[in-house]
Amino acid sequence: MYELLKKDGNAKRGQFHTVHGVIETPVFMNVGTAAAIKGAVSTEDLQQLKTQVELSNTYHLHVRPGDKVVKAMGGLHKFMVWDKPILTDSGGFQVFSLASLRKIKEEGVFFQSHVDGRKIFMGPEESMQIQSNLASTIAMAFDECPPSLESRTYMENSVARTTRWLERCKKEMNRLNSLEDTINKQQMLFGINQGGCFEDIRIDHAKRISEMELDGYAIGGLAVGESHADMYRTIEAVVPYLPDEKPTYLMGVGTPANILEAVERGVDFFDCVYPSRNGRHGHVYTNHGKLNLFNAKYELDDKPIEEGCGCPACQKYSRAYIRHLLKAKEMLGMRLCVMHNLYFYNNMMEEIRNAIEQGCFAEYKKKKLEGMEKG
Repeated sequence: MYELLKKDGNAKRGQFHTVHGVIETPVFMNVGTAAAIKGAVSTEDLQQLKTQVELSNTYHLHVRPGDKVVKAMGGLHKFMVWDKPILTDSGGFQVFSLASLRKIKEEGVFFQSHVDGRKIFMGPEESMQIQSNLASTIAMAFDECPPSLESRTYMENSVARTTRWLERCKKEMNRLNSLEDTINKQQMLFGINQGGCFEDIRIDHAKRISEMELDGYAIGGLAVGESHADMYRTIEAVVPYLPDEKPTYLMGVGTPANILEAVERGVDFFDCVYPSRNGRHGHVYTNHGKLNLFNAKYELDDKPIEEGCGCPACQKYSRAYIRHLLKAKEMLGMRLCVMHNLYFYNNMMEEIRNAIEQGCFAEYKKKKLEGMEKG
């Protein structure tokens, strides 16, 4: 259940109640594709880094170790020793990202595994069954994520199919949640809005899926090649047609600036690989812009990544030491950068929630963006 606590313009401050605890929104979900955050970050670390929700990938866990293995181990929470909410995406994004390895039909998608080449079939029912085996808190509906620059005709057909698939997902999830051996019988389902940058297709689709009374609604198919201006315009067009009393999730987005812009337009949930991926390459976020710790100017820099930051890396280690670790290809260097970046994102979301509560989100956003642009 979603409780809207406060609005500041279109920015929403809420609480989402789940079987695995309350999610304070707006929230950034930390991406652990294969049930682990890349960069040797443990679930104990995540607790320290203010992580509220961990996100794992249905397709990747189905391929390895296998969702039946995860179920036999008691579900994803038990398997990875994490007691807070977990969201699993549906495998729909892999329909987009593994374009060379798949074939889309009405019943679902035929894949070739990127690991060993074996044939995989995934449709709405299979995606729900895999996510039920994983026993995540929130399951995403199986959709097609079409490239944003596809033709109108392609987009209309794709969105119509995604709607038919959503109906099948809902029916299958209801069935799975009623079974005796289902681990999480209160698993929630979020539907996904698609339509590229065609505002009318997006709006029609938003109206249609809003009638289906799901637990939440995602905006998919953005940050896949369109400009930032098109992304913001699309979010602005769609959000008013999604239920205000349910969470809105912008999938796979993005930079701190993207998040601030989307919160201003009414988005509650975010996820992105940027903080961990950039961290593994020595790129770290600060309130004064992004730093590349490989740069020679940090060789003798005894300051932390960011003064006043509460993350474990900044509490103890200097830029010079972390740079040395990165240059020496020591895993600890990656780990410290990833931990800093996740903390930066999670802490920023806390600041956003406080600013909305105090009715000063616009001022906060302006100040935050100005600071980060100086770097």
